[in-house]
Parts: sequence; C-alpha cells; structure tokens
Amino acid sequence: MPGRRDGTGSLARGWTTWRRWRKGRPFWGGLAAVVAGTEICALPLAPMKVMLEQGIAGIPSVLMGIVMIVMGLTAWFAPQYRSLAGILTVLIATAALVMSNLGGFLFGTLVGIVGGAMIFAWQPVTPDGPAA
Repeated sequence: MPGRRDGTGSLARGWTTWRRWRKGRPFWGGLAAVVAGTEICALPLAPMKVMLEQGIAGIPSVLMGIVMIVMGLTAWFAPQYRSLAGILTVLIATAALVMSNLGGFLFGTLVGIVGGAMIFAWQPVTPDGPAA
C-alpha cells in the first residue's frame, strides 16, 4: 500500500533517506550559513525606499553573501571540506559586520558566525558496530 507510514511505503523510505542524508553532513550549520548569506546579499538589493543609497558599497555585500551561500552549500554537498567552509563562513560573517550594513543589521553576522562554528565543529558519526 503506497504512502503507508509503517516503514514499507515510499513516504517512509523517502523520509528515512532524507534523515540519513541530513545526518551525514553539517546540515544545520549549512542552513544557517545559507540563511545568513541570503540576508546579507538581499539587503543591498532592496528598493531604495527601504535602504539608503549605497552606491559602490553594495558590491561587497552581494559578494560576501554569495560566498556565504556557497560555503553553506559546500558543507551540505562536500562535507569533507567542512573545516574550510566553517572558517571562511565565520571570517566572511565577521567582515560583513564592517563592510555590509552592520552585517545585515547584525542578524546576518550572528547567524553566519553560529553557522560557521556549527559547520567547523561537526564530526561524522561512526557506526557503533563490532570491530572488523
């Protein structure tokens, strides 16, 4: 019976596959980095009624946001580079505090630092089985 939730349906298999994929990488840290990068990147692109005129100062904001998004995606799809991604995310988030509207009004910087730390601190779980 398709769609059953007792472990035999495709919905249960899909959910199990999703959970296995999510637990095999620094998912929450990558998500925080993507959210922070999106927020830092989106503020300079807001209408002029919302933001003050920035001029050339908006370019570093967009670039830093894109780099943070790429680091979050790197943590998801290439977890072996988690150390580099975590360190770069923290550095870019800290630099955004000075170079990009107080780091997206502090939200982008704080979430980016927490996300980068989560990415850097994540360790793969080894199965607790008998030694081969």
